[in-house]
Amino acid sequence: MIRKFATVPGLRVVLALILVTILAGATTARAQQPAAQQPPAQRPSAQPPADQSSSQEATPEETSSSRKVKPRGYKKWTFNVGGGGSLTNGTTTKFVRGGGFIGAAGAARNFNKYFGFRADFQFAQAPGATSQVYTFTLDPIINLPVTKVWGGYILFGPAFYHRSGKLDSSTAVPGTACNPFYSWWGTCFNGSLPLNKDFLATSLNQYGLNFGGGITRKITQKFELYGEFRYLHGTANSRTTDLRPITVGLRW
Repeated sequence: MIRKFATVPGLRVVLALILVTILAGATTARAQQPAAQQPPAQRPSAQPPADQSSSQEATPEETSSSRKVKPRGYKKWTFNVGGGGSLTNGTTTKFVRGGGFIGAAGAARNFNKYFGFRADFQFAQAPGATSQVYTFTLDPIINLPVTKVWGGYILFGPAFYHRSGKLDSSTAVPGTACNPFYSWWGTCFNGSLPLNKDFLATSLNQYGLNFGGGITRKITQKFELYGEFRYLHGTANSRTTDLRPITVGLRW
């Protein structure tokens, strides 16, 4: 009887289905194991090895681009213009009416914050007469910054003077001996006045020196006020020219 039961075709089919179901369940259970049981995958490190990062160096282009240029703390060129009065001295006081208007203009080439060279032109006019002095100077200038607003400077150097004068009339007789006034103006010829009355107009060139200083006060980012005093002295053929100009103006 048992043999008959085992040989029944339907029983074989049922056993085969049961076997397939068991195998399928085992496969499904293995596939659904928790992810924690699986070893985690190794991720590549975001940072390079220490020896590799330390060996990397910046290229010259990167170094130059990252290096900031320091701003210059001074102006390469400065210019000035001003006016004021001229105080005469020495023989100039004796033979020219004292005081008078003066105009000045100049330019300086600065090599650093403290030192430069400055060239100036000054014109001095004596009041009440046709007499004037043209002055050209070229001086080393030493700048003295005190604060961001206030400063000063000193300068000194050679100078060239051209002075001229003219008399409207004179009671002097041509050909007579010169007095100290005409000698100082340089109109004498062999100790006497020219016969053609050329002594009424004359000019004279002189070389000399000058020195002085000034105070500056910044009023804007570009402009500053300055006040300056100079000592000017020129000489030629024992004749001297002395001026003490006081100038107030603008620098930029």
